[in-house]
Amino acid sequence: MTVQDHLSQLPAQARAEEAANRKYFRKLAQKKPKKLDAIVLALHEEVFQETDCLSCANCCKTTSPIFRDKDIERLAAALGMRPAAFVEKYLHLDEDGDYVHNGAPCPFLGADNYCSVYDARPKACREYPHTDRKQIYQIANLTLKNTAICPAAFEIVKRLREALPL
Repeated sequence: MTVQDHLSQLPAQARAEEAANRKYFRKLAQKKPKKLDAIVLALHEEVFQETDCLSCANCCKTTSPIFRDKDIERLAAALGMRPAAFVEKYLHLDEDGDYVHNGAPCPFLGADNYCSVYDARPKACREYPHTDRKQIYQIANLTLKNTAICPAAFEIVKRLREALPL
């Protein structure tokens, strides 16, 4: 199966697993297993040893990170722009009052799936898909959203349910 085939099937797979995953994350939040963080980190590292983000880049093609002030300042400096000019050219405020890209795909994503501002990319991009976070149950909604976008996030949640049945 090609990466594109897998990506086209991912949203439906994530929807099919959503109820079970939500139930699982509710139980995680209630039980808060002591070994959870170690298991999640090990699964994150294992899956990302098998994952080539450059063959996918679905996150960059479909979603926008939230841009914090420090991100805006760092990116504007990297591009030789003033922060206000960067915001005017690339960002808008979403319904939650957060700065996000004007559209998708990310304007800094190249045809080769490389990021032209990689060293200055926003914190949200650096941490995506956030599956190496401690106490992952605290970001269950974000994690579940990411399972429909990121094949690695989908696989990590799948393996977590297998490794730590509740």
